[in-house]
Amino acid sequence: MASTVSHCLQLAGAAESTRPRNAIIVCKKKANESAFKETKQGFVDYDRGQHEVSTNITGLRKDDIPARYRLRVAGNRFQMDWTVSEVADLVLSITLHEDIDGLLNRWVGRFARKNFPVLIKELTQRGSIEHCNHVFRWMKNQGNYCARTDIYNMMIRLHARHNRIDQARGLFFEMQKWRCKPDAETYNALINAHGRAGQWRWAMNIMEDMLRAAIPPSRSTYNNLINACGSSGNWKEALNVCKKMTDNGVGPDLVTHNIMLSAFKSGAQYSKALSYFELIKGTHIRPDTTTLNIVIHCLVKLQQYDKAIDIFNSMREKKSECDPDVVTFTSIIHMYSTCGQVDNCEAVFNMMLAEGLKPNIVSYNALIGAYAACGMENEALQVFNEIKQNGFRPDIVSYTSLLNAYGRSQKPQKAREVFKMIKRNNLKPNIVSYNALIDAYGSNGMLEDAIGILREMERDGIQPNVVSICTLLAACGRCSQKVKIDTVLSAAEMRGIKLNTIAYNSAIGSYINVGEYDKAIGLYNSMRKKKIRADAVTYTVLISGCCKMSKYGEALSFMEEMMHLKLPMSKEVYSSVICAYSKQGQIIEAESTFNLMKSSGCNPDVITYTAMLDAYNATENWEKSYALFEEMEANDIRLDTIACAALMRAFNKGGQPGKVLSLAETMREKEIPLSDTIFFEMVSACSLLHDWKTAVDIIKYIEPSLPVISSGCLNLFLHSLGKSGKIETMLKLFFKMLASGADVNFNTYSILLKNLLSTGNWRKYLEVLQWMEDAGIHPSHKMYDDLSSFSQKCCGAENAAVIRERLALDFFIKLVSHQGRSIFSYIFAYSKWVSVRLHRYSVPRFTTMDVEELDGT
Repeated sequence: MASTVSHCLQLAGAAESTRPRNAIIVCKKKANESAFKETKQGFVDYDRGQHEVSTNITGLRKDDIPARYRLRVAGNRFQMDWTVSEVADLVLSITLHEDIDGLLNRWVGRFARKNFPVLIKELTQRGSIEHCNHVFRWMKNQGNYCARTDIYNMMIRLHARHNRIDQARGLFFEMQKWRCKPDAETYNALINAHGRAGQWRWAMNIMEDMLRAAIPPSRSTYNNLINACGSSGNWKEALNVCKKMTDNGVGPDLVTHNIMLSAFKSGAQYSKALSYFELIKGTHIRPDTTTLNIVIHCLVKLQQYDKAIDIFNSMREKKSECDPDVVTFTSIIHMYSTCGQVDNCEAVFNMMLAEGLKPNIVSYNALIGAYAACGMENEALQVFNEIKQNGFRPDIVSYTSLLNAYGRSQKPQKAREVFKMIKRNNLKPNIVSYNALIDAYGSNGMLEDAIGILREMERDGIQPNVVSICTLLAACGRCSQKVKIDTVLSAAEMRGIKLNTIAYNSAIGSYINVGEYDKAIGLYNSMRKKKIRADAVTYTVLISGCCKMSKYGEALSFMEEMMHLKLPMSKEVYSSVICAYSKQGQIIEAESTFNLMKSSGCNPDVITYTAMLDAYNATENWEKSYALFEEMEANDIRLDTIACAALMRAFNKGGQPGKVLSLAETMREKEIPLSDTIFFEMVSACSLLHDWKTAVDIIKYIEPSLPVISSGCLNLFLHSLGKSGKIETMLKLFFKMLASGADVNFNTYSILLKNLLSTGNWRKYLEVLQWMEDAGIHPSHKMYDDLSSFSQKCCGAENAAVIRERLALDFFIKLVSHQGRSIFSYIFAYSKWVSVRLHRYSVPRFTTMDVEELDGT
């Protein structure tokens, strides 16, 4: 027994001596390190100019799964050894109604749980939330599934991108049930989700929960929280979070600064955004293109267009570190559109194409909006078609801008066709679309159709807003429908639409346009009772309206109230106040207002200068009018027709007709249109100077405008020509008046007859009398008497007999041509004619009433 035991010990010792001392027995299979590496594949089509880059992930495949699962799927032809990227492609290629679970159950890689987070990552990056939810539910039903924090983080971020806040919050609580501890990325994703939805208070609470869970916030956490506050317009809270971030030792980076700038922009704090940008310059952080894009936007909003252009040009320099992108060019297009410079909008858009940037739908919409603002419907339609040609789908903004273009170009029916096109293309019109259509009808005087659109939008489930009411009120004012204004205001009250300052301004302006001053003042008083603050536009409308209605005292009282409230006075207000003072004869006050305007930094325009010229005209002070004219030229104020007419009127009243003609020459050099008032003053100046040669030359300038010149101006011109003895020229102008269709009335013929008789041209006098009869204008008895008196005094016995015989014959023909008379009427008329011939008396004052009395007998 002992020998047996010793023998076994010897064998054991021998075996121990032959075994390596440091040997390690590994039962696990070696991991596939390249399974989760991303490989990129590219495709280029040189013929079509297209390229595509895709990322593929293999994942764990059949050879990498445990042996028991390999034996399970071996020999099964339905089990496929797909890569993770192939599975993601197959899942997204089928609809939700098809068997997604069956597809996933054929995948061999489902037995490796490490493939699950990679598959979720592939699907969430492609953004199909419904497919992701389906795959996630399938995944949780697998026996080898193990809940992971990174999977939940990716799903929460996906729901945040789709603004599904409740579902994201539900995933947060679900992961805790599965005993997954949330980390900093989880809280960041949840804060980001609430920030996208504008729920900044929820984001703040989540931040506090994160601190209670002893998870230190990262820079991304603070950035997401600042973005949550800033995107909601709560820039003050965003600034507080930024300060807290610095106090906690987490320094802001460029992303933080860009988020803060966006917060100021969302809160309409454009000046603060520019101040914050100056602070950024003092740090070691350099701004990028996003930073400068926000700054350009703020400068445009503050109307600092020159600075915006300077930044844009600096970005386009070769040494610049921030190249302009599509957003930059789009902001500049919008800026030029705001200024009404359509040509510059086109130039910037073409510049963007030349630099190899591809415009997006926002860029196209900005260009269409620029054309729409100027009523250029053809150009807007061309850009709209380019959107489709370049592979984009026009959105609701594109259609609304095109609709607005047709409305501004006075084509409401075309605008209606675009509106129908919106519905045909499965887009839902929004409140802006309906308001644009209302404006298209209202601005063209089609008030009933505009009101019909208001009812239609209510039937479609879209409630009108204040803009809808403002548009209708403006339309009522254009159409002079005072009853409709009351109806629109009542409709707004019934629908619970509270009028703001802009709406009250539209209503007050509409009442003033239709002459309802009392109702306009009533609205203004109602506005004050409801504590709605009147702005500069309110007082501008009231002051201008009072001046139009000759209520100058009320206009001055509104001006005093405006100054008491320290509201900025516009050029229109100053011009109206100057007009009010001049109409009341308060020239000193008008001058002081004009000087106050210049001292306050509000540069007078041509309308203000015209108001002052009218004020000086009232006092016949041509010296000051001429001084104003020199000041206008020194300040490079372009004269217009109205200002020149006022200046000419002052010169003529002041006995300076020579300056009138020199000013007319200046107008021709500067290509300022000549109106009938200008011609009237020019003719008056020629009459004062007895410069008949210039008066004759004026005909060349008057001739193209004869149909639109007033009869008073033409009559004055005929009188001046006749007075100067230019009878032939006077008659030529008269014939041109007849040929052009100008207004020829009784006064015109009277001027011709007086001037013909003064030159002794009695034969032409008789012809003109006949022209009057042919034109349906009956000569007066005084015209016959004047010719009869002339025949007795100035033309000799023989000519006098001819004149009296002609007058009597004309008078007889006039009576005989009267239809429906008896034989007694002709006998009576003939006897009168004979008596005129025999007794050589002047033409009797014989009317058709005598004939009617004879017929009665």
